[in-house]
Amino acid sequence: MYPSVKTVIPRDDYLLEISFSNGESGVLDMKPYLDFGIFNRIKDYRCFVKVAVAFDTIEWESGADLDPEFVYDKCQKGTVLS
Repeated sequence: MYPSVKTVIPRDDYLLEISFSNGESGVLDMKPYLDFGIFNRIKDYRCFVKVAVAFDTIEWESGADLDPEFVYDKCQKGTVLS
């Protein structure tokens, strides 16, 4: 079982600062995924920043969302943005 997402903060360069229910936090770089399927909708940075926690993961106002396992596995844990 993966920890749930507690907070998400959009940052410059399509990065997401994420904290998890187990106390870990880190950064998820979304740039590699922006050309795939529904994630084309968040290529416009104004859409990208409209991200929120939904249930145990994150989703965008545009309808894009991520599997919580993906978020936890791909997140560079321990990374902090200034």
